[in-house]
Amino acid sequence: MAHLRHRTFNTRDTYPEQNLDNDLAQAVVTTGGTTIYLRGQCPQDLDTARTIESSDPVEQTHKVMSNIRQLVQECGGEMEHVTKLVVYLTDVRHREAVYRTMGEYIKDVFPVCTGLVVVALARPEWLVEIDATAVIPD
Repeated sequence: MAHLRHRTFNTRDTYPEQNLDNDLAQAVVTTGGTTIYLRGQCPQDLDTARTIESSDPVEQTHKVMSNIRQLVQECGGEMEHVTKLVVYLTDVRHREAVYRTMGEYIKDVFPVCTGLVVVALARPEWLVEIDATAVIPD
């Protein structure tokens, strides 16, 4: 791992009543490096800003996480450099689907993560938005 991941855990253990599998940590310690702050990513194409044609939370999350991966790589990093995610949901009933999908992108990464349920996002068709921070080690 690129950074010290303190008190790692998996959500299948902390939320046994939910069908989740996310590798997370209570804290991430970095030293030096280059920090990448991403704006909240939504289910839209990075080049055209067009929203994907799906109201499925899984498909929207795949697009969001794919955007995060693409942007981190374009900035010279990899997903293993992701240190923090903040997940915004418009409906708590989508939590399991969104977190299961997100977990595919952060397997063995162990970022810290905060999840919020909000009244709405910038566009009414968006169900999920995720912002990320990554630190590329020196």
